[in-house]
Amino acid sequence: MSSAVPVANNRISGNVLTSQGFIKGSIEWDELGRISHLQGNSISSEVARENGQAIILPGFIDLHVHGGAGYDIMEGGDAVNKVARIHAEHGTTSILATTMTAPQTDLLAAFEAIGQAMARPSSFSPKRAHVLGVHLEGPYISESKLGAQPAFARPVSLEEIDQLNRLALIKLITLAPETDNNMELIGKLTELGIRVQLGHTSGSYEQGVQALQAGATGFTHLFNAMSGLHHREPGMVGAALAHAQYAEIIPDLLHVHPGALKVAIRSIPNCYCVTDSTSAAGMPDGEYSLGRHKVYKCMGGVRLKDGTLAGSTLCMNQAFKNLVNVLGINLEQASLRVSSFAAQHLGILDRGILQKNAFADCVILNQDLELQETLLQGSKI
Repeated sequence: MSSAVPVANNRISGNVLTSQGFIKGSIEWDELGRISHLQGNSISSEVARENGQAIILPGFIDLHVHGGAGYDIMEGGDAVNKVARIHAEHGTTSILATTMTAPQTDLLAAFEAIGQAMARPSSFSPKRAHVLGVHLEGPYISESKLGAQPAFARPVSLEEIDQLNRLALIKLITLAPETDNNMELIGKLTELGIRVQLGHTSGSYEQGVQALQAGATGFTHLFNAMSGLHHREPGMVGAALAHAQYAEIIPDLLHVHPGALKVAIRSIPNCYCVTDSTSAAGMPDGEYSLGRHKVYKCMGGVRLKDGTLAGSTLCMNQAFKNLVNVLGINLEQASLRVSSFAAQHLGILDRGILQKNAFADCVILNQDLELQETLLQGSKI
């Protein structure tokens, strides 16, 4: 990280990306960390990149985080706080702690720890990203599309979900709609206020469309661990590209080719980025844990012993730079895809956007898009 940008008297100045576009001006917040005032003159994204002022964007929001700094969410204990800390240091101000397919006893232990972390006020742990809740990635997935998930797949159980949800709030569930009675229970899950994403699935195009009609709202790590696109069998990827409003995608340039990233962004209005990061994020090459799996960081990625990709080492500041520098997306569009769209998918209105009464969750970048500071509710991380 480069030298710190001064933040004083609950105010910072620069090129601020507001809900109405960039302004050259300032942002102020109150003692609760909510934005109280924005002022400045409108400028273009191009000018914001070139005028030498700090670039101030909404803090990154990552809805698919398994680990970081050598810690795995499934460990329980203090792991979630350690994971949230390392990602905050890379500009992420809110996360969904993401669990693995596992026996119920393992999930209960992980959820208990996540719930305890969520219950702590931000003043207790101001140096970590805000934990919005849980992304339950499995166990309600297809045995034929486990990817790097351990082999504990099973049908949706509302009883199990209720038990877990009492420990920590489930915001997002990944499931395979073609498995057992999963399709029929999508509506029940949405009634509980849980967003349903389709993933780790061998389902057909038709089953993908049916699941969206039943209430599913997105797709998990688009292209990966799902039936692919063929011109006579469009598969789950085809259903996403043709019909989805939301889908998450991993822009580490390893899970998905830049050309496929462009296809997704052009096709899906609110396609948003996730890291799918593991405990190997921010760590040197070596052996790490991912649920009950051992994974290996090498050759710029994370893999099982057989070579299967197993999450990533990506952090959101690099995801943002990949969108701008590799895909050629402007700052405003890139920000939407690493922040705002994820918040919108969860129905969150006061994060992922810089406007009056929203939280002052910000990332401050220099002209080279290198992270200078992260602010969580106005407090420097």
